[in-house]
Amino acid sequence: MTSADKPAVMKLLSEIPEFTPAEITVAEEVINSYLSDPKGSEYYALLAEVSSSVVGYVCYGPASMSQSAWDIYWLAVSPSSQRQGIGKSLLASAEEHIRNARGRMALIETSSTPQYEKTRQFYRSQGYELISTIQDFYTPGDDKLTFRKLTS
Repeated sequence: MTSADKPAVMKLLSEIPEFTPAEITVAEEVINSYLSDPKGSEYYALLAEVSSSVVGYVCYGPASMSQSAWDIYWLAVSPSSQRQGIGKSLLASAEEHIRNARGRMALIETSSTPQYEKTRQFYRSQGYELISTIQDFYTPGDDKLTFRKLTS
């Protein structure tokens, strides 16, 4: 990802109804950190393009204070490009990098609300298992769910 890609990624994130404005602000902060120092930020960002248009984005990096655990921070595919294998391909590329970096596991956090059901099904279909729930984390009635996949 380069600075020239940022507007397309921000547009992509804004097209996904599950992402709140606050979440998009955090995503932009992460993107800015990555773009200002790609090697020193400890974030990695990959894009998927179709006909030179950004249709997908994954951001991941080593989990702070852990030995070889990695976080998948953002995985987003344009609504018009979903169900075409783009998310699967982005996630597989991130996992391959994590394995090559001797990462032991990949972690993904998401919401328990009904609008995230397809997201949770997708993670499960990619071999992720639900390992923790923190009740009422995001808001009352919206639990934080953590999924894990062993990578080594």
